[in-house]
Amino acid sequence: MGAEPFIQAIQTAYPGFVVETAVFIEDGQYNHVLLLNDDTIFRFPRFVGGVEQLALETKILTAVQPFLPLPVPNPSYIQFQNQKVGLAFMGYQLIPGEPLMPAAFAKIEDKTAVARQIAAFLQALHTVPIRDLIDEPLPLSDTPEEWWDVYGRIQTNLFPYMRLDACKSVAHHFESVLDDPQQMQYEPVLRHGDFGTGNLLHDPVTQQMSGIIDFGFAVLGDPAFDVAGLLTYGEPFVQEIARFYPAVHDFWPRVRFYKGTFALIEALYGIENGDDLAFQRGLEAYV
Repeated sequence: MGAEPFIQAIQTAYPGFVVETAVFIEDGQYNHVLLLNDDTIFRFPRFVGGVEQLALETKILTAVQPFLPLPVPNPSYIQFQNQKVGLAFMGYQLIPGEPLMPAAFAKIEDKTAVARQIAAFLQALHTVPIRDLIDEPLPLSDTPEEWWDVYGRIQTNLFPYMRLDACKSVAHHFESVLDDPQQMQYEPVLRHGDFGTGNLLHDPVTQQMSGIIDFGFAVLGDPAFDVAGLLTYGEPFVQEIARFYPAVHDFWPRVRFYKGTFALIEALYGIENGDDLAFQRGLEAYV
């Protein structure tokens, strides 16, 4: 599909919007992402369920703007009155910066400054009074019931492809946490839900963080889930973040737990949705 149907949908809702250039910058699992005029991002859900999800994300992003110390997408073009796929969308001004991939992270000289920025952002996000700001109940994630379900699907769908020792290790990883209800006790907060390298933007020149994007998985959940994504940069960096966000020490065991599930969740997504690349990539260390 070309850009023209999406541009037509935008100009139907916003007749004064002039399009000079249009580039697809991502064809993700959930959204078509279009960059218009080199400065405005539009996201169009690919599926019916994604329309409701993007509408909720839009409400969350609008509500959190005054609370966060780093730029996040600020919805300025919104069309959800017609919820048909291809017509529903959200648009916002492009946040400058490049993803903080491991290679880019390695070049940063003052990692403490970056740790301070990320810690300040997460602390602010995790304390946003989101229940008071949005007029609908938010989904609750990261519950023991949800993780028991994930574990069961891993056993059914992934264990047949895994080494025996890997199966035993994964079983211990899940059961040692889920069999102990106290380990999963926490006060749900607004969490990002995909706080990984691709969604953390930085300025390579100043070596400062420039923004956080993609709140598509933002729900009420465990703050430890966001911190777990940062272990990609190494445990010493996360310990540095904990200096500025001391609560990380309190939920450190859950940080490790979540980190140990990420590859398996990718493989599970792959096998349940016919994405062979995700399946192979997620299971790489277990076969």
